[in-house]
Amino acid sequence: MKVVLEMTLPRDAGSAPLARHTLDASLRGLGVTFDIRADIALALGEACANVIQHARASREYEVRAHVDDRRCVIDVIDGGRDTDPVAWDGTGAPLNAEHGRGLQLIQAFTEELHIKDRAHKNGAIVHFEKSLAG
Repeated sequence: MKVVLEMTLPRDAGSAPLARHTLDASLRGLGVTFDIRADIALALGEACANVIQHARASREYEVRAHVDDRRCVIDVIDGGRDTDPVAWDGTGAPLNAEHGRGLQLIQAFTEELHIKDRAHKNGAIVHFEKSLAG
């Protein structure tokens, strides 16, 4: 079975829980274990929070999730930042920092984290994947 979700969401705090709950309901319906669903929900919440906090040049963002029997693949796409983006080198913020650990959390709880600029448009794509095998 394959599930594809595509959401265009307002860039506000209420949109992150909606994205998490919508994807979680689909994963639960497919029989994905609680632990794997929790990892995906945490990663998706962090990616959405990053857009909500930093992508001020856009009023909306997109979440695209593709789920099959083996993997969940997620892209969180923003419409641009109002300042120059900071390149992420994989190390992230210090553990005692108040902000900046979201990408570290996504990397820790998923696989295949990539951040890239959108082709021919403003903004960035946070791409991550998670195996559904427990």
